[in-house]
Amino acid sequence: MRAFLKKEWMEVTRTGRLGILLLIFVLFGIMNPAIAKLTPWMMELLSDSLAEAGFLIKDVNIDAITSWTQFYKNIPMGLVIFALMCSGTFTGEYQKGTLIPVVTKGLPRWKIVAAKAVMLMGMWTVLYLLCFGITYGYNAYFWDNRIARYLLFATACYWLFGIWVTALLVFFSSAVGSNTQVLLGTGAICAGVYLIGRFPKINRYLPVKLTEGMPLLQGVVKPEDYAAAIAVAAGTAAICTALSLWCFDRRQI
Repeated sequence: MRAFLKKEWMEVTRTGRLGILLLIFVLFGIMNPAIAKLTPWMMELLSDSLAEAGFLIKDVNIDAITSWTQFYKNIPMGLVIFALMCSGTFTGEYQKGTLIPVVTKGLPRWKIVAAKAVMLMGMWTVLYLLCFGITYGYNAYFWDNRIARYLLFATACYWLFGIWVTALLVFFSSAVGSNTQVLLGTGAICAGVYLIGRFPKINRYLPVKLTEGMPLLQGVVKPEDYAAAIAVAAGTAAICTALSLWCFDRRQI
């Protein structure tokens, strides 16, 4: 297990995948407060043209909430990029046949799946916390993060949503044979959950509820409103991981 984890680490670092993801998430972390800080200047720059169109620009109030709004706009793109770059973690090895030697020499298949799942979920955790930490630091410097209510809980909710998406990636990677099929399967599930979540009575039970962080920060809703979505996301992520072990154990490599 340790040897395979080391192998996974060497792969993500030597291929440059980790470096690119780190750069992207650092950039997103800086962009969130930067866009908020530049908003008054941009509105002033556009005030004349907007006035000619009949729009009156008043003083724009910028605070930490504005920056966190940008965070929740940008982090979905970060998750999409993460999924795109990590969707081939299994399928690349299927095509190259690099798993055959380690399996034939007695490495239990569940350890391969576990190592890859731990690496992917660990990468998502580090990248997400890095983006959050940079935004939090700049917000604390320029404004006051205390204006955002339930900040840590909202942060944990979106992290869990990312873990849920990662579990889907691992499941489809163990069940299908191409990178395209992994992305199509994961994307179809996420899109389906998002569309079903448009119905308010069902939304509170779906993992997509965890992406709605701004109502928490603004104090419109309370953490207990997310309890059902947390339970469903954690439960389905565990089921997907278990199914990944079952599928990979029966897969012809």
